Amino acid sequence: MSPTEAPEGVPAVALTDVSMAFGGKTVLASVTLDIAPGSVVALLGANGAGKSTLIKILSGVHTDHGGEVRVAGAPAALQSPLAARQLGIQTVHQRIGEGIVPGLSVAENLVFEELAQKRGNPFLNGRRVLERAREIQAGLDLGWSDALLRRDVTELGISDRQLLILARALATRPRLLILDEPTSALSAAEAERLFALVEKMRDDGIAVLYVSHRLGEIDALADRLVVLRDGRLTEDQAKPFDWDSALRAMLQQWPARQAQEATTARPVAHGDGAGDVILSLRGVRLFEGRAPLDLDLRTGEVTGVVGLLGAGKTELARGLFGAEPFTTGSTELDGTPYAPKRPSDAIRAGIHLVPEDRHADALVPGWSLAQNISLPFLKSLSRAGLVQRSKEDALGRDTIEALGVVARDEHSAVEELSGGNQQKVVVGRWLAETPRVLILDEPFRGVDIGARRDIGRRARTLAADGAAVLVLSADVDEVLEIADRVVVLAAGEIHLDAYGEDAERDRVIQTISASV
Repeated sequence: MSPTEAPEGVPAVALTDVSMAFGGKTVLASVTLDIAPGSVVALLGANGAGKSTLIKILSGVHTDHGGEVRVAGAPAALQSPLAARQLGIQTVHQRIGEGIVPGLSVAENLVFEELAQKRGNPFLNGRRVLERAREIQAGLDLGWSDALLRRDVTELGISDRQLLILARALATRPRLLILDEPTSALSAAEAERLFALVEKMRDDGIAVLYVSHRLGEIDALADRLVVLRDGRLTEDQAKPFDWDSALRAMLQQWPARQAQEATTARPVAHGDGAGDVILSLRGVRLFEGRAPLDLDLRTGEVTGVVGLLGAGKTELARGLFGAEPFTTGSTELDGTPYAPKRPSDAIRAGIHLVPEDRHADALVPGWSLAQNISLPFLKSLSRAGLVQRSKEDALGRDTIEALGVVARDEHSAVEELSGGNQQKVVVGRWLAETPRVLILDEPFRGVDIGARRDIGRRARTLAADGAAVLVLSADVDEVLEIADRVVVLAAGEIHLDAYGEDAERDRVIQTISASV
């Protein structure tokens, strides 16, 4: 029986009461889910909902879980990624760098699984590798020349790397293909090609688990959607989808007491009482072909920008920080032109950014907690060109205390910390010195509720002391907890900009739903 074949009426893959915990914290709780051959099942969930854990269980990365996984009706022991692939489960992960092998050619990366497993001809030579690579890339109609196939894979752009990984996965004709945010690095034309391929896979009997925050893609492609919230399946719908219900299941109403606490903790702001404009954007275009936006950030005000993946939140943050400068429009800081060409320009101007991707953009492996926190501020911590370690260590201890970082001490290597504690280190870094503008891009990812409220209180204190604070998140509840003003962003355009009762939860969710 080939990987795509299964007895009629039997799910390609089925999970029953699958649970998992890390360090005593439950991340998946009794998840039961079946995926039929020839179907596209969309998996939705906010950050921290458990999607990545579920994917890694199916991929054979996490093996110490409860419950049962069945493949084509038979109990399956997914004890390694190789075991999962041999059972016909292929995964295209969101972090593209994890799927390529630097130092090998594009062709060798396309044929990598066959090279590693020595399937077929165990003595694949250079000519045969090139021939096989041509066959694999033809599956996606990539049209790559032999010259490109011979290049080192690191010469490919990020979108081409993602297409390479997808082509390699499809070459095995999998039983289940897991696509984790597959269009995050693709152009519109490349995404359309992917959509056509997904539809062809469905017609060929391949089951697809499609993980995305882009609701328009799900609406167009999926036959069914399921929602994870806090490790539990909270919604299961067949087409046509009820997006209001799906978003409510994904974002979930708070318990009354928690909502009341958050409301009383937030300062009252209606726009009229906001302070002076610190940062002003005019005619800034986040995405080509989309309308430009205008946005003012004021003292005494925490502005929350909410939007799903692809809304433009990170593009806005990185543009303000000089990591990816805006190419259109103008920006002013305290009434004077502000156009940072690099992050160091922004830091000198007093603009600090907690980035979305802590691993790629924030942390230095091998450095201590204190060294990671002090990195942007070494000049102020130095005397005669030498860092004063006592001051650096004090910053580390202050962060441990203020944000409840679980670490041996300030000298602990940052890679020894859990993901949530690493995030606290990154947030603590940019709270170590008082900024003029503080930008927080998904600051609560992996952070417990106590630390989340500590960060929120500190952000509001900064605003009250004269800073402007911009918080960007895909989680409506996180934004409502911390922000005085709520901006809904979709595809690089502002769809709502409101205060107080005008920014109540139902209206925010409806605005997001309507922008799909």
